[in-house]
Amino acid sequence: MFALADHLLHPEGEALPRDVDARALAALLDSGIACRAPVSGAVYGTLLNDRAALEALGEAMHAAPYKAPPNAPILYLKPRNTLAGHRARVVVPDNALGVEVGASLGIVIGRHASRINANRAAEYIAGYTLVGDLSVPHASVYRPSVRFRARDGFCVVGPAVVAARHIATPDHLGIKVLVNGKEIFTASTASTVRTVTQLLADVTDFMTLSAGDVLTLGVPHGSPVAHAGDTATLSIDGLPPLTVSFIDAQQHAGEPS
Repeated sequence: MFALADHLLHPEGEALPRDVDARALAALLDSGIACRAPVSGAVYGTLLNDRAALEALGEAMHAAPYKAPPNAPILYLKPRNTLAGHRARVVVPDNALGVEVGASLGIVIGRHASRINANRAAEYIAGYTLVGDLSVPHASVYRPSVRFRARDGFCVVGPAVVAARHIATPDHLGIKVLVNGKEIFTASTASTVRTVTQLLADVTDFMTLSAGDVLTLGVPHGSPVAHAGDTATLSIDGLPPLTVSFIDAQQHAGEPS
């Protein structure tokens, strides 16, 4: 069982996460603390759960080898090395390409979930968190590439897991990404193909999710690209904003270990 009373965050340097109320959370974040990812389970990303992303593929969806739009969720794993937290500094592998900054709603599983019905799926959700699902820009979507999506720090989670009772309408939340303080991207969870509960039902039809796992609702189409020297702030209604900075490989090599 993964359960929380209010807001769970894991300040950097502390052994365990804290479960705090909204006022204490705000005070901690206002103090400028850095955080570790507040979750430790598996993190699964979801592809093509955005109507605009499907429309952008156009006729490519009907080309070989698949010749049709997907009829089940397309998932990829964000392995343990990708996990990072609030105020993380992430290396940009190739600054000419940059890093795509996808802001996604993370659904945090509260208990063993297998073959659940969409009408009861909400009972299996402990809370929600913000996931900065990072990737090197690339064209392929049917075969998610480990090399593009699983770099160190490419899954920035947090700052906190917010108890599900605080998020009344997860399918109607505004999404924003600011780069260097300028708002350059907006979206909404209302643009998804599968709602939160339908996605959980469809995923658990073919695989089991465990308590503490995170399933992302999916990255909206057109997410911005950041480069070394940039700082991005991601926000989703009802969740505390998440900040990540981008550095180049040489800068990273010169930092103390």
